[in-house]
Amino acid sequence: MSNEQKVAIITGASQGIGAGLVKAYRDRNYRVVATSRSIKQSGDPDILAVPGDIGDPATADRAVKQAISRFGRLDTLVNNAGIFIAKPFTEYTAEDFATKIATNVAGFFHMTQRAAAEMLKQGSGHIVSITTSLTDQAISTVPTVLANLTKGGINSATKALAIEYASKGIRVNAVSPGVIKTPMHSPDTHEFLSGLHPVKRMGDVRDIMDAVLYLEAAGFVTGEILHVDGGQSAGH
Repeated sequence: MSNEQKVAIITGASQGIGAGLVKAYRDRNYRVVATSRSIKQSGDPDILAVPGDIGDPATADRAVKQAISRFGRLDTLVNNAGIFIAKPFTEYTAEDFATKIATNVAGFFHMTQRAAAEMLKQGSGHIVSITTSLTDQAISTVPTVLANLTKGGINSATKALAIEYASKGIRVNAVSPGVIKTPMHSPDTHEFLSGLHPVKRMGDVRDIMDAVLYLEAAGFVTGEILHVDGGQSAGH
C-alpha cells in the first residue's frame, strides 16, 4: 500500500465532533485511524478503527503502531476525546475526578507522547487538541472546575509543546470551543446553552471541523489556542 497519503489519528471518533473530524479528514484524502471505546469498522479501507479506553496507554500504543504498520506514516493527531461533568465543586466525587483525569489528561498525554515520537522520526507533524473556552471565561451558572483543571492544562501544554517542537517540524495547536450541538446535549437544554454565547446560539460540529482544518493548513501557526465559541471567551 502506498504511504504517500497523509494519515491522521482522531480520538473520541465515534460520534459528534470526532465523527465529523473523521469525515473532514477523509474529505481531504487523509487516511484515518479512529479511536473510541465504541468505535466500529466502517467498511472504508482508509479508515482503521481502533477500539479502546483512551485513558489506557495500551490504546495509544495500538493506535500509533497500527497507523505506522497499516499506513506507513503519521502526520496529524487530533486529541478530541474528552468528558464533561458539571457539578458544584464540593459535590465532585473521587470517581468523577479519576474519570476526568483518565480521559482528559492521561488520554492526551499517552496519545500525544507516542504520536510525537513518530513525528520526530519523520521531521514533521501536527498535533491539535479540542479543549474548552470555559478555561478563559468561567460561567457562574455552569460550575465546571474539573473541565477547567483538565482542559486548561492541555491549553498550557499545547503552548509548551509548540515551543519544544518549533524547530523540529512539528506544530501544536488547540481549538477551544463553546458549547457545540452534539448528542451529548439533549434538545431540551439547547435554549439555555444557546444563551451562554454572546451570539445566542450553540456551535455546530462543522464550526469545529472548519477550525481544525484551518489549523491543518496554516503552516505558520503553532502554539495557537483558537477560540470557536460565539464570543464566549471575549466576555459576557
